[in-house]
Amino acid sequence: MKVVITGASGFLGWHTRLRLTARTDHEIVPVGRAEWPNLPALVRGADAVIHIAGVNRADSEEEVPAGNARLAEDLAKAITAKGAPLRVVYANSIQAGNGTPYGTGKDRAAHILHGAVSSVSGHFVDVRLPNIFGEHGRPKYNSFVATFVHATVVEESPSIKDNQVGLLHAQDAAASLIGGLITTSGTLTPEAEEHGVQEVWDLLQEFHATYVPTGEMPDLSTKFRVDLFNTYRAALFPKHYPLQLMPHSDARGSFVETVRCRGGEGQTSFSTTVPGVTRGEHYHLSKIERFAVMRGKATMELRKMFTDEVITFDADGDAPVAVDMPVGWVHNITNTGDETLFTQFWSHELFRPEDPDTFPEPVRQQEQRP
Repeated sequence: MKVVITGASGFLGWHTRLRLTARTDHEIVPVGRAEWPNLPALVRGADAVIHIAGVNRADSEEEVPAGNARLAEDLAKAITAKGAPLRVVYANSIQAGNGTPYGTGKDRAAHILHGAVSSVSGHFVDVRLPNIFGEHGRPKYNSFVATFVHATVVEESPSIKDNQVGLLHAQDAAASLIGGLITTSGTLTPEAEEHGVQEVWDLLQEFHATYVPTGEMPDLSTKFRVDLFNTYRAALFPKHYPLQLMPHSDARGSFVETVRCRGGEGQTSFSTTVPGVTRGEHYHLSKIERFAVMRGKATMELRKMFTDEVITFDADGDAPVAVDMPVGWVHNITNTGDETLFTQFWSHELFRPEDPDTFPEPVRQQEQRP
């Protein structure tokens, strides 16, 4: 299936594109601002559209509903110009129709798209999303969680008005949108998990109090804790890395703590790598993974999916360091020394062959290689 994703370069668009790439064989056509003028041609050749592009906030209150409607009208024109059945999955909101500028705009966009899809005898799936949070969200735009994460990293104290909020991680939202590609027409409402605003802030302070000074993993015993911790540590990358590991040495040799974790499951493994060989070349959707070089010299490389910049860390077993791989970033490790490299790997979950959460992808594209 050829799937157009509008808003592909935005927060939820990036997560949806990432999941589609990892979990399906669909041909993906990402559409951002640069590609928007070509929308009619792109839709003409597509089997389905996941419409995520929208306006959350703007300088004027009127621009929020107007902007969402305008984007929907552009897509509606492309749908009717195609003149053939098309499946459209719309990233709507549970706030649609609640009278706020955002809710009004989302509701208006839904009606515009539904009319266009019906006119070509297509399938329209309305996905009502709650508050979304996750890696690479923009503070003061995507969610209060993104704002709290930023405040935590820069050590500011925001004003907090506590109440219960339904939260859904961006990968779970993406899974619902992708599910709309195979469901019948209608409305999907993924279930949110209720959490207090103060609770979210307190958890972030718990993470920050130990992870930044010591590299210690927090309690990761629930999915929400894992999702929130992944969101938090993405905001620390790459400035906070590598993590310095403290050797405790005496006449017998050295002892180095590579991972401390306060709760949840976990798995440790190690590898040996001969000089010149590269391991990894994959990414994860949720797994927390730490690389620690114990002997030898190595280079770790990372690239955020759908971008070109490669970030590099050098490691030497004589001065042990660790790097925690952010989700959605392709990573590898290469033995750059003259002796066998010893690397320890830790992940927050046990390896499950039926669902390893490991997706192959080279860090360096062909044109990037020396």
